[in-house]
Amino acid sequence: MKLTKLTRAFCATLLLSAAPAFAGDFVAEGAYLRSSTATATSGAAFMMLVNQTGEDDRLVAASSDVAEKVELHTHTSDANGVMRMGEIEGGVAIDDEATHEFKRGGDHLMFLGLNRPLAQGEMVKVTLTFEKAGEVQIEVPVDLERKPDHGAMDHSTMDHSNMKHSD
Repeated sequence: MKLTKLTRAFCATLLLSAAPAFAGDFVAEGAYLRSSTATATSGAAFMMLVNQTGEDDRLVAASSDVAEKVELHTHTSDANGVMRMGEIEGGVAIDDEATHEFKRGGDHLMFLGLNRPLAQGEMVKVTLTFEKAGEVQIEVPVDLERKPDHGAMDHSTMDHSNMKHSD
């Protein structure tokens, strides 16, 4: 009888301790953050965000202590072919086992109201908030030297006239 209770306790402990090993997370691959100049009041972060949580989820917000606010942004083209940048309403859906690319000229994290200059090589803590996974902390290196990819847009030349900012 004692052996049965001991076996059950051992199995329960084994299952509970193994659960985190099977549970996935969100992984940010190739992440970097940059601003266009040392005196810029905004910056942008780019990365490949991989969902390894075991379920579909949605990135709904982001924050960092280096900026007043961080918004999920994208680029769109108007009827005249002019590229504009604005906030993504409703967040970004990322299916289980899928990757969402945050890249120049596409979706990205926009850091508004930088409270200090970003220094090459520093690590910036960013909190990503998901509907199901909740808050996920990542560290993003600052890379001020990386050049824009071919065909991508630089924020310093972007038409910001339609940007939506809530107070």
